[in-house]
Amino acid sequence: MADPADFSFSIGTRLEGRHGRSGVLRTPHGSISTPAFIPVGTKATVKAVLPETMREIGAQALLANAYHLYLQPGSDIVDEAGGLGRFMNWPGPTFTDSGGFQVMSLGVGFKKVLAMEAVGVQSDDVIAEGKQRLAVVDDDGVTFRSHLDGSSHRFTPEVSMGIQHRLGADIMFAFDELTTLFNTRGYQEKSLQRTHEWAQRCIDEHERLTAERTHRPYQALFAVIQGAQYEDLRRKACRELEALRGSAGTGFDGYGIGGALEKHNLGTIVGWCCDELPEDKPRHLLGISEPEDFFVAVENGADTFDCVNPSRVARNAAIYVAEGRFNINTSRFRRDFTPIDDSCDCYTCAHYTRAYIHHLFKAKEMLAATLCTIHNERFTIRLVDNIRASIDGGYYDDFKSDTLGRWQGRIATP
Repeated sequence: MADPADFSFSIGTRLEGRHGRSGVLRTPHGSISTPAFIPVGTKATVKAVLPETMREIGAQALLANAYHLYLQPGSDIVDEAGGLGRFMNWPGPTFTDSGGFQVMSLGVGFKKVLAMEAVGVQSDDVIAEGKQRLAVVDDDGVTFRSHLDGSSHRFTPEVSMGIQHRLGADIMFAFDELTTLFNTRGYQEKSLQRTHEWAQRCIDEHERLTAERTHRPYQALFAVIQGAQYEDLRRKACRELEALRGSAGTGFDGYGIGGALEKHNLGTIVGWCCDELPEDKPRHLLGISEPEDFFVAVENGADTFDCVNPSRVARNAAIYVAEGRFNINTSRFRRDFTPIDDSCDCYTCAHYTRAYIHHLFKAKEMLAATLCTIHNERFTIRLVDNIRASIDGGYYDDFKSDTLGRWQGRIATP
């Protein structure tokens, strides 16, 4: 039965003088100890890796993409299979995003990352070089063309809620408009109001679908905070989203911090939001995965994060180790018969050498992506697990200093 009491968040240890904390997020499909990194399985799979393997390397939850699963295979098929977890043979908690990020980012051709640089003149018609506009926003929703076949589709808050309810994730996000740092202040204000109105519609539709779909477990709904790099807009968004209620009195179960931002402002912006957000609700930061980002995000109040980067760079031969990142397909590893990382406990490092993985990339073998993704995802999950342990153990600042001291002496950046 759909019982909201099946979802909860409790705070464990707090970082003194900061918003950071450990905690436990409970869902119908299991608990997540926070802070936690949530690997991205865009199309109901972390590319090149079995869901069972993701469990073995310590993933507590996986995030899939509503936009991609709507287009293929269709949210109705996932619903018929029993929901996202059952469809992909993943027994733990799942997240889905609203589809808004992909509709907008693919619509204007920008990279699928949270952080970007505000370089160039501001323009509300900005589009990436060499790309065609695939999405048009109006006050009711977004009309877009599929990146697969060019067919026309339309997302509204109600459509996004319907798709995500059928996908059946434990945590889903309200439909929002993604802006870029190139947009003008005037457009950011207009977009923020639009996202606020869409959030109200999401709550109303979420209430309706929860009451209708009592045969499914309760799904938590997170708002998404926009406002780019404007402090007043970020704080305004937080206060207004926190105050929203549905007709039955339902508010948001948690909050996602989204939108494009410059990396050096990450901690400041997360801090602004956490100043305003209720302490007893979880906060998810969309789209980060670098070690320095985790520390900045955690101490400023983020509880969970997701990013495709560990798996994406792995497919391009980029490897994470404690001292930085390097490309394993370069010639110096041709006769290197040591593990990727002697200190890593992942399956790849226990069984394979740098020379073998180097060979796989040169031979264009699919196994290369599998072995490197296992390592990179384990490296990232373990790092955040250790951050959580350092908070609970009272040695966070020492752990941060040691970890970043090693990481910033990078081997080589691809």
